[in-house]
Amino acid sequence: MSKIVTLGEIMLRLSPAGCHRFVQVDSFDVIWGGGEANVAVSCANYGHHAVFVTKLPAHEIGQAAVNSLRRYGVDTSFIARGGNRVGIYYCETGASMRPSKVIYDRAGSAIAEAQPSDFDFDAIMKGADWFHWSGITPAISDSAAELTRLACEAAKRNGVKVSVDLNFRKKLWTSEKAQSIMRPLMKYVDVCIGNEEDAELCLGFKPDADVEAGNTGAEGYKGIFKAMAEEFGFEYVVSTLRESYSATHNGWKAMIYNGEEFYESRRYDINPIIDRVGGGDAFSGGIIHGLLTMPSQAEALEFAVAASALKQTIPGDFNLVTVAEVNALAGGNANGRVQR
Repeated sequence: MSKIVTLGEIMLRLSPAGCHRFVQVDSFDVIWGGGEANVAVSCANYGHHAVFVTKLPAHEIGQAAVNSLRRYGVDTSFIARGGNRVGIYYCETGASMRPSKVIYDRAGSAIAEAQPSDFDFDAIMKGADWFHWSGITPAISDSAAELTRLACEAAKRNGVKVSVDLNFRKKLWTSEKAQSIMRPLMKYVDVCIGNEEDAELCLGFKPDADVEAGNTGAEGYKGIFKAMAEEFGFEYVVSTLRESYSATHNGWKAMIYNGEEFYESRRYDINPIIDRVGGGDAFSGGIIHGLLTMPSQAEALEFAVAASALKQTIPGDFNLVTVAEVNALAGGNANGRVQR
């Protein structure tokens, strides 16, 4: 069992049932989730000591968020309590040619206003094997960006491997602001995860591939992977490659580079997608588990891709699968037959 720390925001997700539109419903389903919280749940499900760090109000809604993580075995002992708001986002699930839609209501949340005094990052990182964060966290606020930097520094002081999911969110900041914050943080990062849009908007790297037209061949990514690894000293560069035919039908694969060799995973045809929210986080959780426990980057990547493919069949943000289930899919068992 490895100790894996993640830092970010867990939010209250309010969604119409099924594929209903916001304007046609009188009630919303309550779902908890958020980038790094989703990664923590995945890692806990794989048997690791997963620690999620955030700040939440001391009232009952804040406690409900804490309880949602405890339910799946996540260590919540370093969650600071205080502030006034739990971040909210509304998610409308698309279908066929109608895309899913997200509306944020997260300004002034507890973690957005948290201060360095709320956390003892050296204590949090003590004994940890891995620290994961995403580009969403420093995008929340300038103070959250400072927390991210302090957490990365503490991770390095304690010999902890650091991964980032670049995760650009245009509703939270501009590409110019993202690059001004994210590029300096890359010196702390060992494993960089992100798709082609993230790499361009967060770091200024653009692959030679027409993703919109479905051209996601590995050759177009090799140059950018090498350039990123050389500029920032990454141990691994990893990218998911999504072919979006519709809101409910995607091709899904990934690629990894360790500074010497490239490996491209098998491709999954996900049809129908039940809920793609959290698919990238499921991939991050899978690659962390794979790199910690498996002998090769190829096996780690296949595990991550299979895990994220499975997530997109599960409603909600969290990837509620076991190592055995992921291994079965990664090993070629994709027929979906009833397990008796």
